[in-house]
Amino acid sequence: MTVVLDTNALMMPVECDVRVFEELDRLLGAADCVVPQAVLDELDKLAGGASEEATAASVGRDLADRCAVVEAAAEYADDAVLEIAQRDGVEYAVTNDAPLKERLLDAGVPVISLRGRHKLDITQL
Repeated sequence: MTVVLDTNALMMPVECDVRVFEELDRLLGAADCVVPQAVLDELDKLAGGASEEATAASVGRDLADRCAVVEAAAEYADDAVLEIAQRDGVEYAVTNDAPLKERLLDAGVPVISLRGRHKLDITQL
């Protein structure tokens, strides 16, 4: 089973106090996680500075080491997540981004997102 993660999914441990990989294990069991290069680029850009967002991006960048990096034609991170989800037979996408979540669901890709305070859940159309 393959799961693609977007930028804010990798920032959830700091921003939402969610243990993303533990939650994925709870929901799916063993899963292969992938991340588009565009997401890594966005995390690198956000990681500069001393804000909470920069800290979350830095932690997210470290967590991304648990994922395989996948190239996409799209340079914008959200577009790359959608492209990979449709192209590579990815079973789920992880995001808390409402517009991206809607785009993924419209494309028939089940989305894993925050439910409650510290848990993830699966949404399907």
